[in-house]
Amino acid sequence: MLHLIGALIIGGIAGWLAGLIMKGGGFGLIVDIIVGIVGGFVGGWLASVLHIQVGSGLISSLIVAVIGAVVLLFAIRLVRRAV
Repeated sequence: MLHLIGALIIGGIAGWLAGLIMKGGGFGLIVDIIVGIVGGFVGGWLASVLHIQVGSGLISSLIVAVIGAVVLLFAIRLVRRAV
């Protein structure tokens, strides 16, 4: 249970940071935080697929989550513009 709460907190921070990195046409703070939580899982999956060892600390988890959230925000914005 504690691991899940930590993942949600890190994902929320990652979403907020990704929203700052990906400026312009934002979705708002709440959606960016939700995207960050999902992006944390996407970043972890991408790291495992690409065989990237990131470590097991708070900072490395945050970096992976921010990268995943940025990728996810980028993909969402591409789809949003195409529609």
